[in-house]
Amino acid sequence: MSGLESLYQELILDHAKHRRGFGLAAEEGATATSHQRNPICGDEITLRVRVDGDAVRDVTWEGAGCSISQASASMLAELADGMPRAEASALIAAFREALRSRGEVELDEDVFGDAAALSGVSRYTARVKCAMLGWVALEDALARA
Repeated sequence: MSGLESLYQELILDHAKHRRGFGLAAEEGATATSHQRNPICGDEITLRVRVDGDAVRDVTWEGAGCSISQASASMLAELADGMPRAEASALIAAFREALRSRGEVELDEDVFGDAAALSGVSRYTARVKCAMLGWVALEDALARA
């Protein structure tokens, strides 16, 4: 394993253990909630978001599953908070494109922050849904908001 792969693995494990945005905010303060489940492995995420004007606020979530699904939701919660709604939607679309690329498209660390560590997941088709779970939940919640 290269030094970069090792660093990425440590980053994923850190987010899985020290989950950012974990714990659902009170429902009355939220704009929308989405529950997503990966039927293949049983991972689940419930994500709640508040949209304030055009800004994504208070991305909170709860879930259970593998390190990849939990770390990905943590990375997303940290990244999307305060982002304009249109930018968050574009970020989700770009993340989906990279993860479906089978390793052809790398996530830019300047754009995706810690979530760039998930680029390698795209080479493992069975794990793509795990990494996408939180992102699909935010996409759904923003559509409902």
